[in-house]
Amino acid sequence: MVSFENDYNAGAHPEVLRKLTETNLEPLSGYGTDPYCKSAREKIRRAVGLPEAQVDFLVGGTQANAVVISTMLADYEGVVAAETGHVSSHEAGAIEYTGHEVLTVPQKDGKMVPETLRRYLEAFFGDENHEHMTFPGMVYLSHPTEYGTLYSKAELTEISGICRGYGIPLFLDGARLGYGLMSRETDLTLPDIAQLCDVFYIGGTKVGALCGEAVVFTKGNRPAHFMTSVKRRGALLAKGRLLGVQFDALFTDDLYYRIGRHAIDMAEKMKAILEELGIPMYLDSPTNQQFVVLENGRLERLREQVAYSFWEKYDDDHTVVRLATSWATTEEDLEVLREALKRG
Repeated sequence: MVSFENDYNAGAHPEVLRKLTETNLEPLSGYGTDPYCKSAREKIRRAVGLPEAQVDFLVGGTQANAVVISTMLADYEGVVAAETGHVSSHEAGAIEYTGHEVLTVPQKDGKMVPETLRRYLEAFFGDENHEHMTFPGMVYLSHPTEYGTLYSKAELTEISGICRGYGIPLFLDGARLGYGLMSRETDLTLPDIAQLCDVFYIGGTKVGALCGEAVVFTKGNRPAHFMTSVKRRGALLAKGRLLGVQFDALFTDDLYYRIGRHAIDMAEKMKAILEELGIPMYLDSPTNQQFVVLENGRLERLREQVAYSFWEKYDDDHTVVRLATSWATTEEDLEVLREALKRG
């Protein structure tokens, strides 16, 4: 049995786990005030090209999204997201639980189209009754998207310009950012993202860490008393060292990028297998998440050897499933997948 169910089905990358073991008995201060958190922050600042960036470590992606959105919005504001965005569809109402509405707009291949955002904001502020409505106070993107697709530098630049024109921050969810940065089809770099976004996070949970995300405020715009707000929302670890040690390891010797590159290489080999076997793709993803359309009977047989994620019903006889690679994916795993699909 092999698993392509998600990119966090294994524990920590061995280099991360080794660093956690080596530092395990060191007595360190809590809540992110230890030297490993300090070192990780400095390494991330260098990686994003912003010496003054403000970096905070939170326990997970849902917490990062909820904390960032709720602390940066006024009580009358909501966040604009594509209808397929993570905060719109797979966050269990976490944003709404904080008292802020998710304002959805149509998507294309999982992405928010710049012109769609422009028209939405024009319509809102052009409505004479907009004082009676939830104000769009932030724009949320994920990169890669829920469908494994990527924003180009031109698209992100245009969206960033629209946000600045309306004076609202742009927030990028980078839960799988390492795979986006290492995609063979991307033209965006980490410094590009830091320049174009007001806040984003570098995902650890899905890119080699046991848990944790690094939130980066790029414009000296971290909300006042942010750590207090993080704690109030249940996203602050007393043993903050656990996050600092992991991100310090991830940003040593390009480990974060090596993890991303390995997963992309495995995904490309998976795509070649799927093409060889004539398996139809639901869409073209250049990252570690691949979406395929399988006949329901074949899917049940596949389940005996391969773990996958249900995505959506395609029709009465077919289902869209997701197959994800990670740092832990091996050539042997791919061969099991090939043989299982061949038996059909």
